[in-house]
Amino acid sequence: MIIKPKVRGFICTNAHPVGCAANVQEQIAYTQQKGSIANGPKKVLVLGCSTGYGLASRITAAFGSGAATLGVCFEKEPSETKTGTAGYYNTAAFHDAAAAAGLYARTLNGDAFSDECKAQVIDALKQDLGKVDLVVYSLAAPRRTDPKTGEVYSSVLKPIGKSYTAKNLNTDTLKIADVTVEPASAEEIANTVKVMGGEDWELWIEALKQADLLADGFKTVAYTYLGDKLTWPIYGHATIGKAKEDLDRAAKALSATYQGDARVAVLKAVVTQASSAIPVMPLYLSILFKVMKEQGSHEGCIEQIQRLFTECIYSGNPRLDSDGRFRVDELELERKVQEVVESIWPQVTEENLFEITDHKGYRDEFLKLFGFGVASVDYDADVSPQVKPF
Repeated sequence: MIIKPKVRGFICTNAHPVGCAANVQEQIAYTQQKGSIANGPKKVLVLGCSTGYGLASRITAAFGSGAATLGVCFEKEPSETKTGTAGYYNTAAFHDAAAAAGLYARTLNGDAFSDECKAQVIDALKQDLGKVDLVVYSLAAPRRTDPKTGEVYSSVLKPIGKSYTAKNLNTDTLKIADVTVEPASAEEIANTVKVMGGEDWELWIEALKQADLLADGFKTVAYTYLGDKLTWPIYGHATIGKAKEDLDRAAKALSATYQGDARVAVLKAVVTQASSAIPVMPLYLSILFKVMKEQGSHEGCIEQIQRLFTECIYSGNPRLDSDGRFRVDELELERKVQEVVESIWPQVTEENLFEITDHKGYRDEFLKLFGFGVASVDYDADVSPQVKPF
């Protein structure tokens, strides 16, 4: 079939297998060009391995450090008439590249929040790898089923205490208007912490420890975003902020309980399916991209994770904040960046959107998530949506 993007709101409902594979190869090439990571990981578990920062982590570990990787994702397989998800195609392409390079790679496709998935991972590690020296926690999901009670919790992105009104860009219509988000209830705050906080991260490390599958001095890292003034009301003093506080709590608890190093890593804002749905973020990212590109400091997922590994996780002098988090968002937060972003923000209109922001770059990055808009790919070619299973 000829596969063209089907975008509905902030969601693209299909993906291009050849484009996704090209994206993976680009990231692998970048990693290889940067050279070997000194004292890098050798046996890695990546929870949420198929897109974004999780995929970049797997690529960096494998092609930057020669690591054997076991990944967990929750992706839809393709059929003869429908495409799979981008994450499915990304993972299939990663497997092909790992096999060609002689690297061990195995992926389990299932609900990482479940006890069943944890048991499958433990069995796979016992069969193939043994103890892991790095566990990357990069799960992003709107809901979570508690494996002990069966109760389903859903997260919300709302401010706390009072409503929040801000300029917002509708990426479907390109209309700019104020949007007001009402404050979260106590139940919504608690539910968001259940989904996006540190509880499941702790459950994973405990399960691996009980199975004796954590190497001495193992490292584990969970990813988060904090932002600055413009994004603080929706990320900081908000439901997601409470979840981030719980992630910090979990990191300290894990480091105190187990013989390893557990850290939260704060990364820069990038285009993801999740960020596209958050009020303020599409417009903020469009401005941020323009400013950081002009200043020569723009980075995507693979550049961020390369620096996380070399400058933080495997550095003798990691960049830490006062809460002990790894910081790789320092270029985004530079005053010379944020001051320009803040100066552009009130000037943006529907008429000048493409002139004073890089909304085109934002849209290109969004489509690229699904394998579209890659220069080397012929999108008029007839391709099969099916790929070799991983």
